[in-house]
Amino acid sequence: MRKLKNSELDRLSVNDFKEAIKTPIIIILDNIRSLNNIGSVFRTSDAFLIEKIYLCGITATPPHKDIHKTALGSTDTVAWEYVENTIDLVEKLKAENVKICAIEQAENATMLNNFKVETNTKYALIFGNEVKGVAQNVVDASNTVIEIPQFGTKHSLNISVSCGVLVWDVFSKLSQISE
Repeated sequence: MRKLKNSELDRLSVNDFKEAIKTPIIIILDNIRSLNNIGSVFRTSDAFLIEKIYLCGITATPPHKDIHKTALGSTDTVAWEYVENTIDLVEKLKAENVKICAIEQAENATMLNNFKVETNTKYALIFGNEVKGVAQNVVDASNTVIEIPQFGTKHSLNISVSCGVLVWDVFSKLSQISE
């Protein structure tokens, strides 16, 4: 096997990306402290043609050199918006029939491997603060809570890793039902 060169990867231009049909997934970052995590979420969102990222509360916004360091230009491709209050955003999206999914360890959470996607449904995946997680009032307002099964001693994943796992899983499941 030969590794591909960057020139062989058929990358979209910024304009082509903006015109492309997006995956019906929205990412909501609820009070994320780490600028590197924010940048990594942008990069993952670019890779899977995510519709939009909402940056809420204390979550920093581009342009910022530490976000750029991990985003590698994806802040120019992925649509994003700052919204101060996460609950206000959740209520707005619910009114637009977006299914709100808090990513959290909670009572009666649906394990990711058991999470079923629905046809013709747009999903908002909410990722919370690195220490406190998704705020309880946001969990309460969500349609569902999804938990990533973990089997080691930590039961904790970095926010950017959690986002990558969730986006890949939901993207894969959406791709299967659209075939």
